[in-house]
Amino acid sequence: MEVPKMKSPFFLAVGAAALSACATAPEMAPADPVARPMTEAPSATFDRDRDRDREAILAMAGTYKVSFDFIETAALRQGYELKDRKLSGGYEIVKVIEDRGDFISLQHILYVGGEDKFPLKHWRQDWQYEPEKVLTFIGGNAWTVTEVDASDRAGAWSQEVYQVDDSPRYGAVGEWSYENGIAAWQPATAWRPLPRRDMVSREDYHAVDAVNRHAIIPGGWIHEQDNTKVVLTSGEPVALVREIGINTYRHTDEVTSDEVDAHWEATAEYWAGIRAAWEAFEDAGDPFALTLKGEPTDLYTPLLDYASKVEDGEMTTEEALTEAKEVIGTYTTLTLPPLTERLR
Repeated sequence: MEVPKMKSPFFLAVGAAALSACATAPEMAPADPVARPMTEAPSATFDRDRDRDREAILAMAGTYKVSFDFIETAALRQGYELKDRKLSGGYEIVKVIEDRGDFISLQHILYVGGEDKFPLKHWRQDWQYEPEKVLTFIGGNAWTVTEVDASDRAGAWSQEVYQVDDSPRYGAVGEWSYENGIAAWQPATAWRPLPRRDMVSREDYHAVDAVNRHAIIPGGWIHEQDNTKVVLTSGEPVALVREIGINTYRHTDEVTSDEVDAHWEATAEYWAGIRAAWEAFEDAGDPFALTLKGEPTDLYTPLLDYASKVEDGEMTTEEALTEAKEVIGTYTTLTLPPLTERLR
């Protein structure tokens, strides 16, 4: 069925849900943040290893035909029946929106619809070289910032992943390796929220204990996942089922990035302000959470809608950010209930 070209908040949210390979989404942080600079030239002091890692990260930028393929492989709880394979795809443009040498930010933007395609903001991945701290998902739509030991950060990069509204998702630390001629990054196992494909359709588990792997391949790159879906109702994780997933990004000339580039240029300042608002939580260093359980539709729908209004000239960036920060403040808290009370 062809998707009509619409920009209502409902359609934006549903469109993001339909092709999302990631998913989910905290009282406002004390300071009114200032957006970080969009770009900065790499340091001339970088050594060869860091330069090689940077090349691998930057190789993920481009215009792609993407497939998202997930299949449950092993039931780990008595009576559980494996769910059907989830396969979707589309076009996605990955843009470098910030490069400070030791920090690279890649914004993913879907290009969806039938013949009359349009851009739809997707997930974002931020890479930091030798990070002192990393974003950590702690279950029940809550996060904290974890210090990284000096021995663990030496030569390593953190990857922090954010949702369609730039709210947090998960983070981890690992090194790029080049064995057998393949550039690949894999961190230790870490928790992440449910993917949207499950968040909107099931309530039998609460977090994913995931091995997250990125590799550069001929013609593009892949994002591999070895997932264990876990139940947290007892306060301790109990494995439910194992799943493997692979998101494949193949360079394509079937579409161009012109419309996506124009869309991003029109909304970049707004989204820089949104990123800064969320970054203030991480910079404060305290645990933070959403007051919403499960899929935070009430949070991301208005934030996407304000971006659309900025693009269409219905709101100024300043007006949109004022409204957006009020929404973020409404659905976030620095006072965390116990984990079992945060679960839906």
